[in-house]
Amino acid sequence: MKKQIANWGNYPAMESDEKTFVFDDQLHKIINETSGFIPRGNGRCYGDASLSENTISTLKYDKVLSFDIENGVFECQSGLTLDQVLEVIVPKGWFLPVTPGTKFITVGGAIGSDVHGKNHHVDGSFSNHIVDMDVVLANGDMITCSPTQHADLFEATCGGMGLTGMVTRARFRLKKIESSYIAQKQIKAKNLEEVIRLFDEYKHYTYSVAWIDCLKKGKHFGRSILILGEHAKREALNNKQKKEALQLPKKKQITFPFNLPSWVLNSVTVKAFNLLYYSKNTKKELNNIVSYEPFFYPLDAILHWNRGYGKKGFVQYQFVLPLEAKQGLIEILRRISDKGLGSFLAVLKVFGRQDSIISFPKEGFTLALDFPVRSGLFEFLDELDKVVLEYGGRLYMSKDARMKPEVMVAGYPELDKFKSIVKKYNPIGKIRSIQSDRLFLTKN
Repeated sequence: MKKQIANWGNYPAMESDEKTFVFDDQLHKIINETSGFIPRGNGRCYGDASLSENTISTLKYDKVLSFDIENGVFECQSGLTLDQVLEVIVPKGWFLPVTPGTKFITVGGAIGSDVHGKNHHVDGSFSNHIVDMDVVLANGDMITCSPTQHADLFEATCGGMGLTGMVTRARFRLKKIESSYIAQKQIKAKNLEEVIRLFDEYKHYTYSVAWIDCLKKGKHFGRSILILGEHAKREALNNKQKKEALQLPKKKQITFPFNLPSWVLNSVTVKAFNLLYYSKNTKKELNNIVSYEPFFYPLDAILHWNRGYGKKGFVQYQFVLPLEAKQGLIEILRRISDKGLGSFLAVLKVFGRQDSIISFPKEGFTLALDFPVRSGLFEFLDELDKVVLEYGGRLYMSKDARMKPEVMVAGYPELDKFKSIVKKYNPIGKIRSIQSDRLFLTKN
């Protein structure tokens, strides 16, 4: 069925012939009859990684296959979303080993983007916890792969944006919890120097993330709120919380009703928002017990919040720089501040070691920012790309909608190895997206 589709940034948008399947034989028939396609989950990546003239949606391929409650191993079809996984595992005392900032992505999408979370410095990315998975290739063959079985396919599929084949089944390990609550600590940092020091001081925490005011200048340049967390132990809960220790949080959602006019988002409104956000913490340090929902998924409470960036959409710019490249982080933030292109969302995290063939994380600092699409933006981001590469960093394909091929080549030293594995399992480039063609991953 032909329809207009876009990913979460609403940029770019295109018409696609989207097909769905429920059973394996339906999938094989679709693959055999489709000349070129890209697998597509819930469309929550930001750029153009799951956009193509032909897409195969996994959303109806969403069954739980097994759950080893004693050992915490979960198996499902790839179209199951993380919120659906949580509904099954949390009441049994388990949690996702790694989760991004939204629970509305599919398990297949989590693998294709090799998602990371607030705990990468401790637990790595999603692929670190996969036991095995099934991948259907461009010719319709299905291969079961793992870190030790068809390891090249496994490694190139984790973070490979669906280009090696369609993940149809995954089995992965979970994290044991005593409650669905998080013991949260928030610390205000007066500038970038202080928040970097605090990240190091509190690196023993499982979860850490900082919101940054990317427009503040002077001695408060980079002022931040560092947010830390651990899964709350049962004895830390009050009596009411103990009674519902493993209950799912009550769903409290509002809907963003329409696209905001583009003029609403400007340096004045961003500065006002940043002041209010930073000032909401009236103390230097706050400690409380919160549900996992506002801790991991604060924006999921606002359905269609992407409409806040207007009809033209937005791009999320996420990069990682090595730990020793603090000066690069300072330079990028200064350029953003000088340009007045501040972001409501400016999130800083620390990655642990994980350089792999194509996955985004590497040891260092990662910063994610949202920019509404407007005149001059892409030229400015091209300038930031040069800074990222100068300091040994790279960009995240799952958030990308405009990176140039040479930036991809410079940021991913094992790109040729990745392309050779894609060629092995997807020899004629039948599985392709507008992103993969733009970056010359499937188009010469």
